[in-house]
Amino acid sequence: MKKTTHEHITALHAAPTDIFARIYEAVLDHRLPPGTKLKEVALSELFGVSRGTIRKAFAQLAAIKVIELRPNRGATVACPSIAESRDLFAARRTIESSIVDSLARRITKSQLRQLNSLIKEEGRAYRRGEVRAALKISVDFHRVLASMSGNSVMVGILDELVSRTPLVVLAYRDPGQTNECANQDHVELVAAMAAHDADRAVLAMKCHLCNLEGKLNLRDDSPANELAAIFGITRRPAASAALQ
Repeated sequence: MKKTTHEHITALHAAPTDIFARIYEAVLDHRLPPGTKLKEVALSELFGVSRGTIRKAFAQLAAIKVIELRPNRGATVACPSIAESRDLFAARRTIESSIVDSLARRITKSQLRQLNSLIKEEGRAYRRGEVRAALKISVDFHRVLASMSGNSVMVGILDELVSRTPLVVLAYRDPGQTNECANQDHVELVAAMAAHDADRAVLAMKCHLCNLEGKLNLRDDSPANELAAIFGITRRPAASAALQ
């Protein structure tokens, strides 16, 4: 079936930022898992845009490390390493602790209302079983916190880190773990800021991010160790290794 004139015009005017948003939303929504190959031609046909528009969107996604661009291999959804994932959470703890330390001392009633509104919305999503929606709201919560700090440099850095966090969760999540306690962490964090208790707010943020990281399987299990676990064998160091 041919496209209408309106559809053709819409497609021709689709900006790289629109394609960026659609692809990133699919990553955040767990529809594009880490390692997924993104084909330039297929996407240009799907969205009805030029390959140049797709390449520009890819460049934007690569800039925040949501996808990887490799010569002669094209684009794939990024698959962060264990070390990179740990570094990401360490960076978030440093930056977000600084944000809430500053914000807790001067947060306004209007800002508290905005944060509490997000928390309530997040809680309702979890109770309805809409985990993906709840996770999106959680991401918004952290971005709003950063914007309230008024530090544009921190906002920019944190935005990249928060954008990459869903990839880590997708790659290393433990199926037996749930995310609902994150909502309670947010409640405790906002309560500390409402009391203008900066030390308590910093501790709440650090605990929150440690809790999130703790729900992921970020162990350095080598293939040999995995095989030993499968066969129930306790591996002993070789004699030569013991003497070194």
